[in-house]
Amino acid sequence: MKRTGIYGGSFNPIHEGHVCLATTLAALGLVDETWLLVSPQNPFKADAQLLDDGERLRLARLAVDGVKGVEVCDREFSMPRPSYMYNTLQALSGEHPDREFVLVIGADNWERFPQWYRSRDILAAYRIIIYPRPGYSLPQVPQGVTVAPTPLLDVSSTDIRRRIATDPHYAGQGLPPSVWQEIREKGLYASESNTQ
Repeated sequence: MKRTGIYGGSFNPIHEGHVCLATTLAALGLVDETWLLVSPQNPFKADAQLLDDGERLRLARLAVDGVKGVEVCDREFSMPRPSYMYNTLQALSGEHPDREFVLVIGADNWERFPQWYRSRDILAAYRIIIYPRPGYSLPQVPQGVTVAPTPLLDVSSTDIRRRIATDPHYAGQGLPPSVWQEIREKGLYASESNTQ
């Protein structure tokens, strides 16, 4: 059975840290492949200014084009909003019985994981991999949860959006080249309203 990491996020925009994490998990033997699950609406980011769903999905696909073992998943685009990970995992498990889905989340999300919809059911039914995030400590974790020894990468979508909107010298640092080219050509994130 193929172990598939489900790494959800807004990917607003996707950056090199996201892709690096996805490939590192397989290199460490924690999963066989990683699916980047682009979320149309995270329940914890209800007021966030998100780039159009289709654009974020397109940027994610550009970022992983040719990257072995990493795919983009749009399953939540056809589900009720906001997107609840328990429902998504259940849907994916039903559609792909040949795969063992493993939830991949950052230490920041693990801190508020008890607030997630049906978090106990997720913990009971799925393995979880937590990756470190700057400024977040990881205390003892329960059985079925693995802390991945992945590098701490100092890159964030929030900072990239801010720099695109305000720094005329920004040249795509932290972004895959194909993603930066698309953002630049279409003028994406150029407005201050997209930096929140």
